[in-house]
Amino acid sequence: MSVDQQSSAENEKEDSSVLPIGEHIEEVAEADGKKVRHKGIYLLPNLFTTMALFCGYYAVIAGMQHRFENAAIAIFVAMIFDGLDGRVARLTNTQSAFGVQYDSLSDMVSFGVAPGLVMFNWALVNVGKFGWSAAFLYCACAALRLARFNTQVETADKRYFTGLASPAAAAVIAGAVWLGSGTQIEPGLAPILLTVLTAVTGLLMVTNLRYYSFKGLDFKGRVPLAYLLAVPLIIMVLAWHIELMVLSLAVIYALSGPVLHWKTRHSVQVDSK
Repeated sequence: MSVDQQSSAENEKEDSSVLPIGEHIEEVAEADGKKVRHKGIYLLPNLFTTMALFCGYYAVIAGMQHRFENAAIAIFVAMIFDGLDGRVARLTNTQSAFGVQYDSLSDMVSFGVAPGLVMFNWALVNVGKFGWSAAFLYCACAALRLARFNTQVETADKRYFTGLASPAAAAVIAGAVWLGSGTQIEPGLAPILLTVLTAVTGLLMVTNLRYYSFKGLDFKGRVPLAYLLAVPLIIMVLAWHIELMVLSLAVIYALSGPVLHWKTRHSVQVDSK
């Protein structure tokens, strides 16, 4: 038996002995300028991603049971875990291609499917075909937004997002549900307005509008004392009416893209005169 045949036989023997739960996962990473193969996956960052995925799944279940406040809160909790997994991976140097793809799939559930279905079960069900069509449009736009982000992540300007980020879009939808969760939505103007909100929020994800990513903020630098005094004021407002505050911030951020686009075009027109 040749060396190649022996190596192939050993690989087949190894593959046949493993459990069918992804133990064969192999990734190529750069280490000291050389490509190194690593087996398995990193536990810590993917654990946070799994928690975000669970929150999205729970939101869908809670929405089906008409516990809309719990569903909306679960989506916001998913945002916290989603923000932590990437930071934990960078702090512990455990970034991986598997983690990137797993994070995108989790985002699709938590910030694409879950907000669309929760909004549909709460309000859009009263609009008939237009309701579920708007919910599907939102989900489809979230999928397209995530796919575009994955293909442009290496070349995009880190200071800005192209299109409204899916967590921010989910914040608009979940914020609206959270604020009005105690209200019984009846057929009429409200469901129509919420249908338009869902569709427009979805479309903002696939536009070429730029949104500030806040990745350039320097949290280690010195700031005036007035900046620190703003923190307790924000906490006070959040404690007063957290649902309204969260929705307001989400809507303001969603509108910042069109406003930034208008300001940029306006300044270009002024300079050209």
